[in-house]
Amino acid sequence: MPTPKCHTDPTLIHMRADVDQLLADLVEAEASWSPWLKDVAAKHRFSARNMVHYCAIRQSDLRDLQATLAAHGLSSLGRSEPHVEDTLRLVRSAISAMLDDGWHEPAPVGVRLDEGSELLRHRSRELLGPDPVGRAARIMVTLPSEAATDPDLVRGLVGAGMNVARINCAHDDATAWRAMAHNVALAAAATGRPCRIAMDLAGPKLRTGPLEPGPRVVKIKPHRNTLGQVVTPARAWLTAADDPTVPPSPTMAVLPVDGRWLRRRRDGDVLVLHDTRGSTRRLVLHAAAQKSDASTGFVVTCQQTSYLATGTVLRVEGAEDPMHVGELPQVEQSLLLRSGDVVELTRDCLPAPVLANGVPHIGCTLPELFDQVRVGQTVHLDDGRIRGMIVSASPTALRLRIDHAADGGSRLHADKGVNVPQADLAISALTDKDLDDLATVVEVADLVEMSFVRDPADVARLLDELSRRGGDALGVVLKVETRKAFEQLPQLLLTVMRHPRVGVMIARGDLAVECGYERLAELQEEILWLCESAHLPVIWATQVLEQLAKTGNPSRAEISDAALSERAECVMLNKGPHVTEAVDVLDDILRRMADHHYKKTALMPSLHSWHPGPADAVSRPVLSA
Repeated sequence: MPTPKCHTDPTLIHMRADVDQLLADLVEAEASWSPWLKDVAAKHRFSARNMVHYCAIRQSDLRDLQATLAAHGLSSLGRSEPHVEDTLRLVRSAISAMLDDGWHEPAPVGVRLDEGSELLRHRSRELLGPDPVGRAARIMVTLPSEAATDPDLVRGLVGAGMNVARINCAHDDATAWRAMAHNVALAAAATGRPCRIAMDLAGPKLRTGPLEPGPRVVKIKPHRNTLGQVVTPARAWLTAADDPTVPPSPTMAVLPVDGRWLRRRRDGDVLVLHDTRGSTRRLVLHAAAQKSDASTGFVVTCQQTSYLATGTVLRVEGAEDPMHVGELPQVEQSLLLRSGDVVELTRDCLPAPVLANGVPHIGCTLPELFDQVRVGQTVHLDDGRIRGMIVSASPTALRLRIDHAADGGSRLHADKGVNVPQADLAISALTDKDLDDLATVVEVADLVEMSFVRDPADVARLLDELSRRGGDALGVVLKVETRKAFEQLPQLLLTVMRHPRVGVMIARGDLAVECGYERLAELQEEILWLCESAHLPVIWATQVLEQLAKTGNPSRAEISDAALSERAECVMLNKGPHVTEAVDVLDDILRRMADHHYKKTALMPSLHSWHPGPADAVSRPVLSA
């Protein structure tokens, strides 16, 4: 039997000294941060103090101390975020007891061990709504434009498990936003499930400008097997130009025609045409919804690839009744960029030609960019899919040499993100448009999301603008999507905590581009820890189940990512044709993970995956409770 350690054990004495030093660091940190702490709302005062304590202990490398504490059966401080001081004082008391000084319960200070997690849950309910049934994390969904006119779509999302509907103010207008909010309220009433409304301010849009549109033409093509045989014919939706109806599939091309002509068509009619290449094609009409009239339009099928343009003549086989295809949307064009190519970003945002003589160019929506960058800085385009270095800069144009693109080239479209991580852009996070939009936000939303926040002054201005408009009760969410926001996160949180209901969104797309994809996992961990220490709810956003929402088929990696997202208080899905299915899947994943994990703590429900078989039941003893 090992000899009991005496009260002069040098390891225990050294551990206690280390803990005493950390406790001293807390006092020093409070003094350093006191100008920030004094303006925090009273309800956040203990939480803000705890966050400052967490920042203080994380200035030291605690790994050796953690290992020694764990070796002695004590808390390793690895889950101390919600209650830093109380954890340290309890650990110190335990060390003293092991040194034969006796157990002395530490006096209650700040946030107690049993209070931190409940404080976070309470703040989450205040900001994001009631606890969902069966899971801890809420589900937020970005509403598509169709949510303004399709109440069934919104009802399906709420029924599948959406807890917060996000309206992106970068798209649509106030009339559409009010309609979306109205449909959310109707869906919540119909399903008996509460659903909060979040409105995301657009912020200073740093995006590519428009390109000249292409011709008004649609391409339909059949699906073929590896032998080139048609498995599924090409399909399109033939509908009345004056009263168009929604196609059976959102991916189906729409061909508008005269309504009177359409009403004369019947199931099985064959249309003959010459497409834009002069090729003869035959389209077969199939009545929608088993109707023989054309009240909802026809599905047309073709066995060959066809290009149809505005004005293409459709002739009915066996009848003298021709018709022209009505006006089609113009094709969205793009620039094809390869490694080594040169492209210009221009201050002029007029639609740029795709087939230009010389260096291709495209506008940039933020004029201030051209006055604040320099040669040698890296520019990321389209969420980092394309990357180039500035080789020349003027007040009107930046010339980039592309050094990263896909094999065979990458296509750069209009309205794609532009990031210059090395530039410190001196721009306000609140634009004139944002200030105008705040009137509608205060009218219909439960919480507002601030985009591209970089400086505490941005946050203070938003709070002032909300107060001026009677929006003091509105929840405020800071989107962390820039390098500067991450670096100043404690200051940003202490500023926003002047407001009663606040949270943070990890906008992982822009953050990855700004700080490097290889650092994203590390950054999101640190943001989660810091927000937990401040007892503030976190929204885990960008590309969650994105492939599932867009295609209906998830990747294995995004299922694992969705499972990890359970550590946040809310998980955001972006819009897509299959977003309702994505909500269903995410709801199921979050329910399963809720039994296994809370923040950094692994939960241990009884496992039923490895029941012993008959032989094992005889040969192995059963563990008692």
